[in-house]
Amino acid sequence: MGVYNLEILTEEIVYQKNSQQLTALLYEGFIESLEAAITLIEQKNYIDANKRLQKANDILRRLGVGLKYDAGIIAHQLDALYNYMAERLIEANIKKDISIIKEVLQLMTTISSAWNEVLKKEPQTAQNSFMQKAAAYEKFITTYEQ
Repeated sequence: MGVYNLEILTEEIVYQKNSQQLTALLYEGFIESLEAAITLIEQKNYIDANKRLQKANDILRRLGVGLKYDAGIIAHQLDALYNYMAERLIEANIKKDISIIKEVLQLMTTISSAWNEVLKKEPQTAQNSFMQKAAAYEKFITTYEQ
């Protein structure tokens, strides 16, 4: 399991995260919910498994609401993928089918891994962007002073 467990996050920690980090936390919570649902179904604890699958669907809904469609085609593709996963989880919940949950879990694990790789590179990109803006500002000031 990940470092953060969504059930124990305080508001203060959440407010300190940017939207990309919050998305990563939602992915982590989604994955944890599915892993728990699989275990609960194996234990024939269908009531709690249902709650975990509903929580996972709630997270998908939140992820979909947070998409910025003006960002390009990737937002539309993620929306379609989130909708597909939500439909599959409803089917898995009705049938208590672990194989469907594992399918969705694999999809989200792939998305989450890619997202986290981007987050690792983000600070350096932000630093480079800052340096480029600072250099442009310095060039403008130097030109203006002459």
